[in-house]
Amino acid sequence: MESEKKRIAIIGAGISGLMACKYTLDKGFNPIVFEARSGIGGVWSQTIESTKLQTPKDFYQFSDFSWPSEVKETYPDHTQVLEYLHAYALHFNIFPRVKFNSKVTCIDYVTSSAADLHSWDLWGGSGEPFSPWGKWRLTVRNGQNPSASAPTDQVYQVDFVILCIGRYSDLPNIPDFPLNKGPEVFNGKVLHSMDYAAMDDDVAADLIKEKRVTVIGFQKSAVDIAAEVANKNGATHPCTLLFKTAHWIVPEYLLPLVFQGLNRFTELMIHKPGEGFFIWLLAMLLSPLLWIFSMSIECYLKYMYPLKKYNMVPTHRFLKQISSCMFTVLPANFYDRIKDGSLFLKKSQSFSFCRNGLIVQGESKPLLSDIIILATGYKSEEKLKNMFSSTLFQKCIAVSSTPFYRECIHPQIPQLAILGYADSPAILYSTEMRSKWLAHFLAGNFTLPTISKMEENVMEWEKCKRRDEKESYGRSCVSTLLQIYCNDQLCKDMGCNSRRKNWFLAELFAAYGPKDYKDLS
Repeated sequence: MESEKKRIAIIGAGISGLMACKYTLDKGFNPIVFEARSGIGGVWSQTIESTKLQTPKDFYQFSDFSWPSEVKETYPDHTQVLEYLHAYALHFNIFPRVKFNSKVTCIDYVTSSAADLHSWDLWGGSGEPFSPWGKWRLTVRNGQNPSASAPTDQVYQVDFVILCIGRYSDLPNIPDFPLNKGPEVFNGKVLHSMDYAAMDDDVAADLIKEKRVTVIGFQKSAVDIAAEVANKNGATHPCTLLFKTAHWIVPEYLLPLVFQGLNRFTELMIHKPGEGFFIWLLAMLLSPLLWIFSMSIECYLKYMYPLKKYNMVPTHRFLKQISSCMFTVLPANFYDRIKDGSLFLKKSQSFSFCRNGLIVQGESKPLLSDIIILATGYKSEEKLKNMFSSTLFQKCIAVSSTPFYRECIHPQIPQLAILGYADSPAILYSTEMRSKWLAHFLAGNFTLPTISKMEENVMEWEKCKRRDEKESYGRSCVSTLLQIYCNDQLCKDMGCNSRRKNWFLAELFAAYGPKDYKDLS
């Protein structure tokens, strides 16, 4: 078969890499997966002890491989998630395709003439996945052989690359500080949440035991780590959560309601890229319903929890947070730990280090600390740029925060797709749809539009997102409130029926999930 002759490289064996491998195998290809670590699972292989899903498992499952019946929890813990991923990889015979301890250090596009790239009207010169004019050269560092004095590099040449390196790993975002006001003047220990998550549970517990810990940030990792430290150390050695911007933290029981509300009727209230007058008018007339929903959730959270008391009332709307994929689930007993003095909350616009802790803006005394954990996110765009040896491709990535057609193809970078980089509240669900779409493309079931048409589509989405999410939420995110609309576009490309429900009312008001797209043919 022609597909067996084409070499496809998949970089990363996290969730995205596993699905990319599975669906390319289904189409008759023989992909090779490079994984820098010794096991699969990506971020799920290195996480803190208390981590669990923040998406209901019905929306975080493979369309053709259900959760085991013994997993009863709505939000399985990280061990159960990792076991589920292992079972998936075993069931679809993915492990033989993976080269572990193999880190791809850079990729380089090799073509007969660099000028060809600028002259092409079609992606790769033809609009098809494989081009006769170029290939990718991968430099892979193998650290598997313990007898070797140093890691060895090996070069592979392939016809297509699928980048599955994710957003939340490898390159931590460390804030910059003025001279003599950074971590170097602090007598205690400073580490990033990535390093804390990479520790074994017993090592992490021993590190924080009877220590004054300050956690910087207010996203998922910061809130989870602060809650974990507070539960372990208690009021005798309280943890402090220092943050600049408050976000809506939702209790577990409310999240299924939010996900169930993501249906076709809800999407009628959302403006879409390139919409006509009738669709625009319908969205204008129905959009107050979304405002009512958002305000209802905000009022409920402010009524149920002491947000105002602890200066935790966000300045943005709940709906804006949803549309930006900013989901944070309230850890168990979070406010109980605040009440019993195990956890303190401090809001400040700036801070700096001193010998025995932190100087917090607006406070006369330093915040005494033994350990400071920076849960300040990752430099995901820089990590992605660093994969390319070409400065041309690096600039392509840097031009926009959302530069991808169908959230996985860059119009100016041929024979390459990126999966799992665009954020989503149900990342497995959205990435699986794009894995299926990509497999159909690789199999030659459709071709891409011209480069100019793809760029035009990207710009329409860019304008739509900037209008809806504003500057404070400029992120690469699969539009949460238009998940079904995005899937419809993918189904249309693949030549599949996008209407997956059995009758009209279900099609309009029922939520869509992975199982609805089990059989796309």
